[in-house]
Formats: sequence, structure tokens, C-alpha cells
Amino acid sequence: MLDTLERGVRRVGVMVGLTTLAIALWQAVWRGSRRPVGRTTGAATRTLCLPMLSLASALWLGLCALLWRPLPMKLGKAARVVALMGGTLLYFPGLALYLWGARTLGEMYRAASGFGVQLNVGHRLITHGPFVWVRHPLYLGLQIAAMGGLLLYRNWTLAFVAVNFMGLFLRACREEEALQAEFGEEWRAYAQRVPAWVPRLRRRHDTGRLPPAD
Repeated sequence: MLDTLERGVRRVGVMVGLTTLAIALWQAVWRGSRRPVGRTTGAATRTLCLPMLSLASALWLGLCALLWRPLPMKLGKAARVVALMGGTLLYFPGLALYLWGARTLGEMYRAASGFGVQLNVGHRLITHGPFVWVRHPLYLGLQIAAMGGLLLYRNWTLAFVAVNFMGLFLRACREEEALQAEFGEEWRAYAQRVPAWVPRLRRRHDTGRLPPAD
């Protein structure tokens, strides 16, 4: 029974994960790279062009495929049940959070890296949807999903992805540099109001007004 349940959840997880990946590549890499570029930070011009993004994506996917091998570990029945439950409760909600954030960003979503960030011409600061609770819901969702996936699949690919996604912290810092430079006081007020990664238990009341200057 447990074997059947694990196989079923893993198959659904693969389908949902591949669908999420396809949406991400289409929205961030294909559509995003075709929009007019506004403010740029770091080495974005060299690293975020469509050929470089396509090559990096292909190499990353190829490495993930090569690493799809089980980790050298054996779990007892009780531990497998815990891993299955924990993985399910992290993996699917994590992907859902990512998709919610991507949908909320809409045309403002484009590829970024730890080396550089590009904003769109006429970029807008998005502060609704999941961005009401944290400043980086997409990255948070990916990190949660990677941890859940590691529990579900227990293979080298998910171990690599979980470690690789730690670099999202650096990417988030790059994005915040660009957004602060672009939006100034509007961004600073938003960043003061909304935490970067961990939602507050009690969210500050948003009056829609900037805090008074010192």
C-alpha cells in the first residue's frame, strides 16, 4: 500500500513539476527576454540575453537528468510515511506559491541571476497577491518545493536542486538593488512593511501612504 501511494504521489509530482518548469521557462526566459529592457544591475546584459539563458537552462536540465539516481539511503516504513507526508505538504504548496507569484507578476516577470538583474521599461512595483506577505514569494516557493521534493524523491537531482536554490538569496539581493534604485521611497516603504522571506504573524496595516520623512 505504501509503495503504491509513493509511486502515485511521485508521478503526480513529476507532472506538476514539469508543468511548473515549462511555465517558468516560457514566462521568464522566452516572454521576459523579448520585452524592452529598462534598469539593469550587474552583468545582466551579458548573462540574461536569450542565447545565454537558453544555454544555461539546457545545461541545468541536462545535469538534473543525469543526477536522477537514488541517494544511498534506506528508510524504514515509519520514516517513509513521515517523508511522504512531509514532502507532500511542502512540495505541492511550494509550487503553488511559485505559480501564484508568477501569475501575480504577469508582465513584470523576467529572468534574473545572481550576476545581474533587468527590469522592464515602465516596470511596476507589484505589492499585491503573495507579495503582501513576503517580498520574494516565488523564491520562497521554490525553496519550499525543493525541500519537499527531496523528501519525496530522495535522489541526487533534488539534492542538487535544493543546494542550487540557496543561490536564490543572492538573486533576491540583486533584485532588491534594482528595485530600490528604480522606485526609491516607494520601495523602501514596501520593504519596511513586508518581510523578505518569513511572513509576520500580524501584518502591518497598510494605509497606502508613505511613512513621514525623518
